[in-house]
Amino acid sequence: MSEEMIIGVLRDAITTGIKAAAPILIVAIVIGLAVSIFQATTQIQEQTLTFVPKLIGVALMGLVTSKFIMHTVVTFTERIFAMIANIMK
Repeated sequence: MSEEMIIGVLRDAITTGIKAAAPILIVAIVIGLAVSIFQATTQIQEQTLTFVPKLIGVALMGLVTSKFIMHTVVTFTERIFAMIANIMK
C-alpha cells in the first residue's frame, strides 16, 4: 500500500464524511441562527426555544436526506472493499 493510496483513502473518507453530514449540519446552523436572532430581538432566553426547533429540523432533514446519505456511505464502502480486494491479489 503506497503513500498515495493512503492519502487518497483519507481524502475520500473526509470528503464522504463532509458530504454525509453537511445537510443536517447546515439545517442545524440555520435554525440556530434564526432562533438566536429571534431571542436577541425579543429578549426571550428560554433554553427549550433553542433545542426543540433544532431537534425537529434535524430530524426532518435526516428523514429527507437519508437516501442520499446512505448512498454516499455505501458507495464509499464499496470503493474501500474494492481497494482491499485489489491489494489482496
